[in-house]
Amino acid sequence: MMEYVTLFISAVIVNNFVLTKFLGLCIFFGVSKNLSASIGMGMAVTSVMTLSSMLAWVVYNFVLVPLNLTFMTTAVFVLLIASFVQLLEMVIKKQAPALYNMWGIYLLLIATNCVVLAVPLLNAESSFSFLKSVVYAVGSGLGFALAIILMASLREKLRLADVPKPLEGLGIAFILAGMLALAFTGFSGMITL
Repeated sequence: MMEYVTLFISAVIVNNFVLTKFLGLCIFFGVSKNLSASIGMGMAVTSVMTLSSMLAWVVYNFVLVPLNLTFMTTAVFVLLIASFVQLLEMVIKKQAPALYNMWGIYLLLIATNCVVLAVPLLNAESSFSFLKSVVYAVGSGLGFALAIILMASLREKLRLADVPKPLEGLGIAFILAGMLALAFTGFSGMITL
């Protein structure tokens, strides 16, 4: 049990994909202007990451490995993720149009987000069991959500601050991201996978 807790904490904080490995920055900077959109995007990325990791584990272990087709892993995983994102887009467009409009193009960016692809690939490379794959995917998704929510909170606070004109917008966002990355890098080495 402790092994799963360690893996989860490692995925959320110590080896956070956004703040320590710098993956998934396109959505991180694009959506983090608004806190409610960031919370929704964090939930969407977590759900897509978890579901695609589960299906990718099944396909990898029961189709690709037995048929000796592991060279097709990346292509197959990209197709799985694109399918999940398309399904999520249809559901959100129907059930929550306001959220769909708030996310805009960033919903489609989930399909090409390197974080969403990195998790199933790392699961396959690490030969994780199904349960470990799920724990790692949920932890990684929540780590992404934590990073984007922290960033959105800080950016919303900065709207009230007196930011120098040349740093407004993306300039101050890069500075904030650097400071958050420095804070999370302080955890590096505490848990190794």
